[in-house]
Amino acid sequence: MSTQSIKVGDKADVRYLLRIADSCLILSQRLGEWCGHGPILEEDLALTNMALDLVGQARGLLTRAGQLDGQGHDEDQLAFLRDERQYFNPVLMELPRGDFAFTTLRNFAVASWLLGLWQRLQSSSDAEVAAIAGKAVKEAQYHQQHAADWVLRLGDGTAESRARLEAALATLWPYFNELFADDAVDAAAVGSKLGPAWSELKAGWQAAMDEILGEAGLAQPKASAYVPAGRVGIHSEHMGHMLAEMQYLQRAYPNGVW
Repeated sequence: MSTQSIKVGDKADVRYLLRIADSCLILSQRLGEWCGHGPILEEDLALTNMALDLVGQARGLLTRAGQLDGQGHDEDQLAFLRDERQYFNPVLMELPRGDFAFTTLRNFAVASWLLGLWQRLQSSSDAEVAAIAGKAVKEAQYHQQHAADWVLRLGDGTAESRARLEAALATLWPYFNELFADDAVDAAAVGSKLGPAWSELKAGWQAAMDEILGEAGLAQPKASAYVPAGRVGIHSEHMGHMLAEMQYLQRAYPNGVW
């Protein structure tokens, strides 16, 4: 790779938007890995379409973050030319795709979180962010319902499908904590009315998880004190490998256009 990396500033509003944009972008990359590998054709297409929805949400927020950052970076530069520590998504999004049960359960948890976030962002003081949220709410509602249907089917399915779902829940549970961690970036967003503190989303998310896990007959794991630090740029060992693949084309052929 020969293209020089870019860096974003440390403005709180830029970081707040990048945390959401990167969450959508990185999870879309993981969902895209299912293209051609879905358990059935219909689900192959559904996962790919959800990945595209998330890319669209990420594009809007990356563009707005670039404008607020004031360094002239467009959505493509922000998506493909930052180094690992300059991405601010929760670690949950970058975990390997796993099996279908893992993907389904993560999709439900993230869609439930994004739905609450987009609903609140519809009243953002930033008109562009509010407009992006208005469209994204409908997509998140579909993503949540689609994943919920599969969680119930897998939970009520065979012994193997249930075992895989239980294993996914045990693995994912500690990573959910980061979705509700607050810091000075959240406080600034609340102060400017750009968006809510992520901790404010916990009650709605927990209610959705309680309902679907209860219907599927799955017991929630014990609470964990572990809080990953992807929101401040500290990622898992998986992130670098993902970025190497995701950024290859832009790095190898700088300024390429379609």
